Amino acid sequence: MALMRSGWLWRQSSVLRRWKKNWFDLWVDGNLLYYEDESRRDYENRVRLKHKCVAVKAGLECAGVDPPEGRPRECLVLVYLKDGSRLALCADSEDEALAWKLALLEARRNPVYTYDPYDDSYHTVPLDSHNAVYISPAYPGYGYGGPQHVLVHSDPCEGVGTQVALGLLAGMATGAALRSLMWMPFWFC
Repeated sequence: MALMRSGWLWRQSSVLRRWKKNWFDLWVDGNLLYYEDESRRDYENRVRLKHKCVAVKAGLECAGVDPPEGRPRECLVLVYLKDGSRLALCADSEDEALAWKLALLEARRNPVYTYDPYDDSYHTVPLDSHNAVYISPAYPGYGYGGPQHVLVHSDPCEGVGTQVALGLLAGMATGAALRSLMWMPFWFC
C-alpha cells in the first residue's frame, strides 16, 4: 500500500486530555497509524478510517477542544468515530491542518485497488474484505524471473463462530449425558 501523508502532529490523549506529539502515517487503504517517534517501530494505535470514521473537521469547525498551549484553534483537526469518540489532533500551521483534513477525507472515501498481473487489470477491494492476497510484480512470464512473494492477509477471527457453536453443542451433549447418568439409580429402585 502507498503512503499518502506522514508527519508530526499533536494528539490529545483520551483519558487525561493531555497533548502529546506523535508521528502519523496515513495509508491509501484508509489506515491512520501513529507512533511514538518517526522510527515506526511499534505503532501506538491504528484507526481504520473506512470503517470507523464518521466526519473530519478542521480549524474553526472544531468546537469544544482547546489546542495545545501556544497553538491557535485554526490548527486543530478532529476525527469523529462511529463509537462516539473522537481523535483530536493539532498541526503546526493552519495550512497543514487543512492538508491533513483533505488527506483524511480522501483516504476515507477512495476505493482500494489491487492489480492482477495475470489479467493485466485492477480490481477494487470490498470495504469489509478480511481476506486479501498481495502479489509482488516479480512473477514468471514477464522476464523478471526473481522470487515470487505472496502475502496472504486473513481475518484472525475467521471460523470462531463455528468453534463457539461446536463448543456449545458439545457442552449440551455432555450435560444431557451427565443428567441421564445421575437419574439412572432412581429408576431401578
